[in-house]
Amino acid sequence: MNKIVTVGVVLAVTLAMAGCEKVEDAGRKVARKTGSVVGKGATEFFSGVGEGIKTVSDGNVPDVLSAIATRKSIRKFDPLRAVEDEKVEKILKAAMCAPSAMDKRPWEFVVVKDKAQLQKLGERLPYSRVANGAQLAIVVCGSLDNGLPGRGKEYWIHDCSAASMNILLAAHGLGLGAVWTGVFPGEERIAIVREILAIPDGYAPLNVIPIGYPAEDPAVKNKWNPAKIHADRW
Repeated sequence: MNKIVTVGVVLAVTLAMAGCEKVEDAGRKVARKTGSVVGKGATEFFSGVGEGIKTVSDGNVPDVLSAIATRKSIRKFDPLRAVEDEKVEKILKAAMCAPSAMDKRPWEFVVVKDKAQLQKLGERLPYSRVANGAQLAIVVCGSLDNGLPGRGKEYWIHDCSAASMNILLAAHGLGLGAVWTGVFPGEERIAIVREILAIPDGYAPLNVIPIGYPAEDPAVKNKWNPAKIHADRW
């Protein structure tokens, strides 16, 4: 990757993951680094969420494309290694930097750490992998009335999906593992999660994302397929 592209990519990472703070200052600092936008490695770089570009210094910072390409779904977690509260907060900050239709931000996040609650979710939603040693789960919920007219109300699904992707990428960047397990639109699954977590009417759970330190190391999948690309028309 050439230097110009690297500068642009690191600027994109900084703006996306800076906790939505100090954006202009971060941009000026990145712009001044004409040929050596480098840092301390993926874990430390992504751990700077909410702190602008302060963590960027000499070293080797993988760019945002590398983070996307190396992310993988983790379904088994170390049951003895707790996830630090500061990392959870940074993951949630990254989630709330997602785009949303008309900037309505219809998302709500239920952070489940209580062992009894995790056990209930694991027993009734075995596919969720919550019982596989996860130290916590983030349940991404959306407002069914996001303030948009007509079919626009359904955009909460898109908005909360974007927030969920940020959660997965931030967890990966912080050295954690995570996996998206679906709840919506399954009526039975929605009812189970709503009951266990006391989710009020007017909101729906989109997914359950278990998070923890990985207890497995699956291979990264190469999903690139040029046959899926259509130029100008199908």
